[in-house]
Amino acid sequence: MPEAVMTRTHVTDARERLAVSSFLLVDVELPEETDPDEQPLAHLLGLEAEDLAWLGREGEAARADVLKDKAAFVIPAVEAGRVVHVHALVTERYLITVHRGPFALIQRLAGRFPHESPSDAVAVLFLLLEEAMETYRRSAVQALLEVEDLEDEMFRRRQPEQLYELARLRRTAALLHHTLLPYYRVAEETVTRRTMSRGFAEDRKALVREYQRTAKLVLTDIESLQEAARRAFASYSSLVSGEQNGVINRLAIVSTIFLPLTFVTGFFGMNFAYLTDELESGAIFWLLAVGLQVAFLFVALYVLHRTRLWRRLHDDDHDDERMDDDR
Repeated sequence: MPEAVMTRTHVTDARERLAVSSFLLVDVELPEETDPDEQPLAHLLGLEAEDLAWLGREGEAARADVLKDKAAFVIPAVEAGRVVHVHALVTERYLITVHRGPFALIQRLAGRFPHESPSDAVAVLFLLLEEAMETYRRSAVQALLEVEDLEDEMFRRRQPEQLYELARLRRTAALLHHTLLPYYRVAEETVTRRTMSRGFAEDRKALVREYQRTAKLVLTDIESLQEAARRAFASYSSLVSGEQNGVINRLAIVSTIFLPLTFVTGFFGMNFAYLTDELESGAIFWLLAVGLQVAFLFVALYVLHRTRLWRRLHDDDHDDERMDDDR
């Protein structure tokens, strides 16, 4: 590839260069808000073709088409946490990329030229496809590390804010998968069909295989992120269930202690003739009203102490103390 020279120019100058240049990379940056009176970009660039009316149009779905002597793509990429769609049109002579608003992907692509030395516009296209996949990979790996750190922090000390962070990371995983999968399937079908055609050069087949390998790895990373997010949610639910079980155990202990006391007080609160007429001395009152309750209390504590319920509650308290000390 000849030495690359980057020049910022007007659309009319780009149109003239497209007409005469043998190899050219044209990156068009459109305003983020669509102008109602905006002319079709293909017309401005001198590409008079009905099948290119979509070029630069906002809201286009995933695309990977072979149109006679050219190929057209709508490529998703991740930029600062949001998904940006890059429109790409490639021929043997030039590659046109279109996006709305500033986009660092093209600068990174141009930075690879001295090291990769692409031979033609098609080779540059595959560099663009791989670079777009790398943006998904970086975003998925970063989110996966955040999920793992958050899960480790949950086991140290669970906090309600962690649930909101997990929800955000799960939405990130869903966004990556939802935007990449349609493009991946369309591009895979188109590229595979093109590779199987006669006369497809061997060097192009190598580029296709490298791109397919990268795309599969990126999709695997995103699926791993989704699985990690689901696992973290399950872990959070398990921690909540464990804490609820501890509360239930404490309530069971309190119920076990106070149930006999409630029975004694309720029984002696009845207006039987024997209770109201015969049990009149203070000694009998203290013996029955207080003595029986104290006896029941000691019996209940002894039974709880000899069962697993008490030991389990005691172990839970020690685990909570250790978590506080670790923090």
